[in-house]
Amino acid sequence: MKNASDSGGSQFCGRTRREFLWETGGGFTATALAGMLGDSFFANQSLAADGATKFESPLAVKKPHFKAKAKSVIFLFMYGGPSQVETFDYKPKLYPLDGKTIDVKTFGRGGRKSKGRVVGPKWKFKRYGKCGKMVSDLFPHLGTCVDDIGFIHSMYADSPLHGSALLNMNSGRVLSGNPCVGTWATYGLGSENQNLPGFVVMLSKKGGPISGAKNWTSGYMPASYQGTVVKASGTPILDLARPAGVSKEAQRRMLDQLNHMNSAHLADHPTNSNLAARIASYELAFNMQKHAPEAVDFNQESEATRKLYGVGESRTDDFGSKCLLARRLVERGVRFIQIYSGGAHNDDNWDAHAGMERNHTFHAGNTDKPIAGLIKDLKQRGMLDETLIVWGGEFGRQPTAEYAKGTGRDHNSYGFTMFMAGGGIKGGESVGKTDELGAHAIENRFHVKNLHATMLTQMGLDPNKLSFFYNGLNQKLVGVEGAEPIHQLIS
Repeated sequence: MKNASDSGGSQFCGRTRREFLWETGGGFTATALAGMLGDSFFANQSLAADGATKFESPLAVKKPHFKAKAKSVIFLFMYGGPSQVETFDYKPKLYPLDGKTIDVKTFGRGGRKSKGRVVGPKWKFKRYGKCGKMVSDLFPHLGTCVDDIGFIHSMYADSPLHGSALLNMNSGRVLSGNPCVGTWATYGLGSENQNLPGFVVMLSKKGGPISGAKNWTSGYMPASYQGTVVKASGTPILDLARPAGVSKEAQRRMLDQLNHMNSAHLADHPTNSNLAARIASYELAFNMQKHAPEAVDFNQESEATRKLYGVGESRTDDFGSKCLLARRLVERGVRFIQIYSGGAHNDDNWDAHAGMERNHTFHAGNTDKPIAGLIKDLKQRGMLDETLIVWGGEFGRQPTAEYAKGTGRDHNSYGFTMFMAGGGIKGGESVGKTDELGAHAIENRFHVKNLHATMLTQMGLDPNKLSFFYNGLNQKLVGVEGAEPIHQLIS
């Protein structure tokens, strides 16, 4: 295993200190929270697997490979696949072709086709910003931010099916069991806040995406690096509150006694990292009872700030609250935050098979103001330069209709749009190109792995060096073959 701070080689048969939680199994919140306790606790309580080296918390801050431009990432995941030709990829030749059957190769849920009925874009586009970027009328608020955004119009992925495409966008692979990008970020850099998760996931009220927790799993890495699901209101982390009738003081006394007994046992068994993890889990849970609720206390925010995100407005309150919480978590040192727009199936997300107008009007209307608010808020606080925002879905949509009638579009993994902002990304830039129909990426094509490489690079991690030894290989997010970042967008 090799990360940003390791200098030695990998162990084949023995365990390393960062592998200890992988062997512990379950525990508090699936032990995803174990190991976040500060170094001081572990320094006094535990040794590494060799029985001599002082143990280091898996999420202790680690040095990057080189100077980072982004300290944190906020990944805004538009689950279901937003249509590129209805959002940010302006295709004027599609409008007059509306309703006409043309020759075009597509591959989606409905299989491979060689012709189809064109669905003209359902919204007009207009120019925004100094860069003159064409943006759909779906996003009037984001249109005002284009000079801070770098658009990628030539993304492509490995699968046109939701389950495997979600895994592909999150982990770089179409099969389950692999660490996701948030895991790689926290593995490589740790977390600057030892009282909160290093990797946070926020889901839609409608539910999670297909494959659920597989999209934020740590895979073959220790469980301490997997995502923790957090809510933007109420109880932020499930099963975190202390039992009814138990005071903070009583809970502290109980934990102290428990830790005393566990520590005594650990002294006789210094290599028992399972026990050390259990002690850490109890302590972290106790600390988070204070820090997690404070993070979601929006009463600390001004009315103007809440309004900027659309918090309190019926249409935008849910996603706006998540975006505001993301900014507050970044301020508190959380390394990687992923927010899902859309949940469950069909029109509960961006999967517009039935009709574009109703689907995209709903989801864009829920997210446009909050995302623009996030960009503007980070910028005015001087935080945008060190926070990388990523927007996109698991794929895009075809220029042709899926069914004989209606305006629904099938999935398209051959060419779609994503964007990034902040964190050393050039604003007001657009790279890559799809054909005149928006069906295929044809110029400066960028695979999902190039996107992942860019994210790691901006965080100061070399995507072709960051590795974890597993199954006989130094595994990498970008694959053993490697991948280059999107240099055209890096300032």
